[in-house]
Amino acid sequence: MKQSSQKWPHLVVVAGALIHDGALLVAQRARPPELAGLWELPGGKVAPGETDEAALVRELREELGIGVAVGARLGAEVALSSSATLRAYLVTLIDGALRPNDHRALRWVGVDELDELPWVPADTAWLTQLNTLLR
Repeated sequence: MKQSSQKWPHLVVVAGALIHDGALLVAQRARPPELAGLWELPGGKVAPGETDEAALVRELREELGIGVAVGARLGAEVALSSSATLRAYLVTLIDGALRPNDHRALRWVGVDELDELPWVPADTAWLTQLNTLLR
């Protein structure tokens, strides 16, 4: 039997940095087991045919119950694997009430707490820029 030479599409994951009153919204992962308990910028996978911005708006509505406007890209993209990339964007709250639909907890953190959180490894790529934005 001949193996398919089909190349799987590259997966893009997007994350949103919501800063309000000098604090950053972070979300504590509930799964998978190797990441459970770690903190991250909330977001999710971009569906085929979807833009990064549309995916981030959809994911934050699903995960957090909020509507956002997507702004500038935050730093460089991060390679999660040979077939997946993570990108972060600044987002602004438009409507809704925060609730952790897909996370253990949500928390607002100030600049002094950034380096003390146990972060999902990929999200540490943006800590320097987030530190600057929170000052």
